[in-house]
Amino acid sequence: MNIHEYQAKAILRKFGVPVPDGHVAYNSAGAREWAKRLGDGPWVVKAQIHAGGRGKGGGVKLARTPDEVRNISREMLGMILRTHQTGAEGKLVTRVLVEKGCNIANELYVSLLVDRATSKVTVMASTEGGMDIEEVAAKTPEKIFIETVDPLVGLTAFQCRNIASSLGLTGKLVSKASSLLQGLYTTFVACDCSLLEINPLVVTAEDNLLALDAKFGFDDNAIFRHPKIADMRDYDEEDPKEIEASQFDLSYISLSGNIGCLVNGAGLAMATMDIIKHYGGDPANFLDVGGGATIERVTEAFKIILSDKNVKGILVNIFGGIMKCDIIATGVVAAARQVSLSVPLVVRLEGTNVEQGKQILAESGLDIVAADGMADAAQKIVAAVGSDAK
Repeated sequence: MNIHEYQAKAILRKFGVPVPDGHVAYNSAGAREWAKRLGDGPWVVKAQIHAGGRGKGGGVKLARTPDEVRNISREMLGMILRTHQTGAEGKLVTRVLVEKGCNIANELYVSLLVDRATSKVTVMASTEGGMDIEEVAAKTPEKIFIETVDPLVGLTAFQCRNIASSLGLTGKLVSKASSLLQGLYTTFVACDCSLLEINPLVVTAEDNLLALDAKFGFDDNAIFRHPKIADMRDYDEEDPKEIEASQFDLSYISLSGNIGCLVNGAGLAMATMDIIKHYGGDPANFLDVGGGATIERVTEAFKIILSDKNVKGILVNIFGGIMKCDIIATGVVAAARQVSLSVPLVVRLEGTNVEQGKQILAESGLDIVAADGMADAAQKIVAAVGSDAK
């Protein structure tokens, strides 16, 4: 789950991490009023969408008068903002963050994430703030500094000083950086984060540190422990099909292809997408119905796949363990009848109750192509979609 910048800064403020004064506005008149309440300008007006690169797309602008804040907000609200992360379709701007400007002397980068290689929280820092960290890693990897945190000890004062030194901070800024880093680590653990990125972390002309921008990623499996954070979810920023899938505990991610996939198990789902690509096809989604799916969940999964207008065919790939093949088959038949299936359907079943499952499909009276093995299934659906497209 992701949240907006203004929401991220509200969380950081709660944990004592210094951020600029600001407030969200949903119309231009409100933006102008908040600029006045924040004190003397200049102010920064920031479009609030779940994507980076907003500045390059015209979503971050400086204003020197309250009227200018109003005019800029009027232009931003309702615009389709396109960045390298939104794709060509862009995202609709429905709110802006009006923030006090600051005198920036230097821009740095700090993030915390879970490193799967060490199974520990890792702090990454760089002197190249304001840039894409991927670009820094590719071109100047020596400018990225890493500290791995022992979960039993936490982020130590020594590690904080080491990071501050790596960033070129001296004097009072070292203690300020240590306090900020401790606040970030406390926030990360307390909120069950998967990512906490500050880019840029700025040094001001007054020798203060401010988190000028913030990005959070949360562990979806732990979000039930944080109802206030869950309430920050902006459904307008998400794919409606992914939202619908989450209501039925389905793991669904929409992709750009034309072959719908219904699979049980994340590993098998990824392997299914790989083999479709291998035989020249293009998957339309990742969909894992899970190991204990019911007939109702399978039916809903089918409906979600077919709600994608780009889908020209469906591949069902099930290896039955906990998830029994006859249940999947019953769900597939029920869904196909409910939605009046009109695209090719290839089904590969293997495992628990496979013979019962195949019998259910064979006796359904529906035009279902049976497959033996993943390779056979992938080749058949790619061929069916190819002929269907013609």
